[in-house]
Amino acid sequence: MPRKLTTTFAALLAASVFTNPAIAAQCGNTSAGYNAWKAAFAKEAKRAGVGKRGLAALAGTTYAKRTIAADRNQKSFRYSLAKFMQIRGADTIVAQGRRRIAKNPAFYAALEKKYGVPAAVLVAIHGMETGFGHFMGDSNVVSSISTLAYDCRRTDFFVPHAIAALKLVDRGTLSAKSIGARHGEMGHTQFLPGNALKYGVDGNGDGRVDLNNMADALATTANYLRGKGWKPGKGYQEGQPNFRVIKEWNAATVYQKAIAIMAGRIEG
Repeated sequence: MPRKLTTTFAALLAASVFTNPAIAAQCGNTSAGYNAWKAAFAKEAKRAGVGKRGLAALAGTTYAKRTIAADRNQKSFRYSLAKFMQIRGADTIVAQGRRRIAKNPAFYAALEKKYGVPAAVLVAIHGMETGFGHFMGDSNVVSSISTLAYDCRRTDFFVPHAIAALKLVDRGTLSAKSIGARHGEMGHTQFLPGNALKYGVDGNGDGRVDLNNMADALATTANYLRGKGWKPGKGYQEGQPNFRVIKEWNAATVYQKAIAIMAGRIEG
């Protein structure tokens, strides 16, 4: 989901990485300058602590035309709330969400006990983002996020996420071939790399963070929301304390309202 808010994290990481704007890689709006940008950005990435594997992944990227097309055409966020919920299959998400919680109540109860985030909210996000893991993307993560970092439209926002993606490659969380959504989001709930790096949690106890694993992804989602200020036991509908935290998940007002409404319906 491309409009996720990561402003504070992005600003802090950008400030730590780019102390000399005179030597920053030059952004562009076509594929023509991408290879030159990639070479310059590799130097910035190395200064930011990216290692050999991450740099090799960057070197292997290609300009992601489908990512740029998707970034220019985000129509659904301009729909009315009713239209948005219809198109995104809200009734199906609610019905399937209830069944998923009923099927594995202990898992969701453990998440809520640890992070304070209701199962219904996590399930609503899971359903909205990937249809409960049925479609987690069709694009190379490193190429997608690097292309957005190069593109002049939102360079400052995506550069820290590109650096984070390369660090995740160094850690083994990502590979140069990892597939995700067209804006570089990963896994069951579509985390941008910077958020995956900061909030990633091993939810299934296997010693690694893999956002293509549902337990890891939902634990990471709960950890993110708690980290953004979720208040356990408080409401999350519009006007209530935790609705502000849902806003941190996605910048689109129609999306925020849809998540709150669906979660409320899932809870019954």
